[in-house]
Amino acid sequence: MENAFVEGGYTAFGLLNSDEKHLFEKVLAPLVGAKHVPLAVATQIVNGTNYAFFCESKVVRPDAVAYNTLVIIHQPLPNVNEPPTLVEIKRVKII
Repeated sequence: MENAFVEGGYTAFGLLNSDEKHLFEKVLAPLVGAKHVPLAVATQIVNGTNYAFFCESKVVRPDAVAYNTLVIIHQPLPNVNEPPTLVEIKRVKII
């Protein structure tokens, strides 16, 4: 049963659409020191939408080794006059 809805849970990961890519780029634009490339996204509806972006990340230096991260961004409801916010970036290990 793929993409089954679990109340309060995240959807299955899938490819990003143009709106999700734009949101990711907008929120991460001010960050320096590492480059994050989103590979997939899952969403969770909670007083707006939480986006979990699965990324390949790399510290900005010539000899850097890529690693995987989960970048969480919260997008408030449309009627709330607040910008989207970066909740966390955490390193994840794929086994």
